[in-house]
Amino acid sequence: MGTFSRRAALTAAAGTTAALAIGGAPAVAAAETGTILPTGRQYRITSGKQSLVVAEVGAELRSWTVDGRAVLAGHPDTGMGDSHMGKILLPWSDRIAGGKYRFDGIDYETPITEHWSGCAIHGLAAFLPWTLVKQSGNLLRLGSVLYPQYGYPFLLKFQAEYLLEKAGLRVTLTATNAGDRPAPFGSGYHPYFKTAPKIEDAKLTVAASTYLINDDNGIPTGRSAVAGTANDFRSPTLIGPAKLDLAYTDLIRTSAESTLAELETPDGHKIQLWADDKHEYLLVYSDDYAEGRPARQAIAIEPVTSPGNSFNSGENLIVLKPGQTFRSTWGVRTNSL
Repeated sequence: MGTFSRRAALTAAAGTTAALAIGGAPAVAAAETGTILPTGRQYRITSGKQSLVVAEVGAELRSWTVDGRAVLAGHPDTGMGDSHMGKILLPWSDRIAGGKYRFDGIDYETPITEHWSGCAIHGLAAFLPWTLVKQSGNLLRLGSVLYPQYGYPFLLKFQAEYLLEKAGLRVTLTATNAGDRPAPFGSGYHPYFKTAPKIEDAKLTVAASTYLINDDNGIPTGRSAVAGTANDFRSPTLIGPAKLDLAYTDLIRTSAESTLAELETPDGHKIQLWADDKHEYLLVYSDDYAEGRPARQAIAIEPVTSPGNSFNSGENLIVLKPGQTFRSTWGVRTNSL
């Protein structure tokens, strides 16, 4: 991978006009306060030892602490961050090769947002404003609309719900086709998890028997069994110097919310990610090309519904009919609770 892999589409964030509202305080118009943050309003919910902050822009998981310990790697609210940190990935995750695809007999072309690969990456919702639908105690619900645009002329309505439970964080996404034509669709989330001080000393487990093989532009060209390879993390394995930027599939589920990935730091702190069966892939990225922050101090574990380039390959591509709603759920547990 080149040194610019995983770069976010920086220009997409221009024009944010949100105001600050933390801790359940009423949202205050920016015109009244003069305060405009690049990440928009900051919505905080709490439950016992847990505190979660979600940003208005991109419905971003910006901070989650348990008993004062940061579980997520985040960035200041005064910057938009890089590498889609904490963002929702809609209406596709990963890449569309060349930004071009054909759907329902029509050719479309989306803006290139990752120039080293010449691809459109991680959808169109990462810098959308998400409005408050409900905030009560340990629950936060935000909504947004993706309007038809060049390259993706489909109308979608979204809601993202964040719930702090006794066991940890639960995230539920709903996406509805509010238009009059079928729409190609995929979804994912891009959380980064703290491995302080560095990922080399952390152990990783990924309950998957297959990983995807990519070309030099990050487009899947095949698949391989993990058995006998350096990408086999089915049992807890020290990450060490491994550079990971992989999509895992054939996920091994033993129950509806069984752990699909676990991260354990040297002091015994464990973070466990689960996802429902709408998520058939996990992307794992060792944050080797961080910008404006130290590299390899966090790891991204991304539950997604489809592999890269699904708009062209058709693999696990979801087609939402007019009026149809898609719903998915995933979450994170920690032994700090």
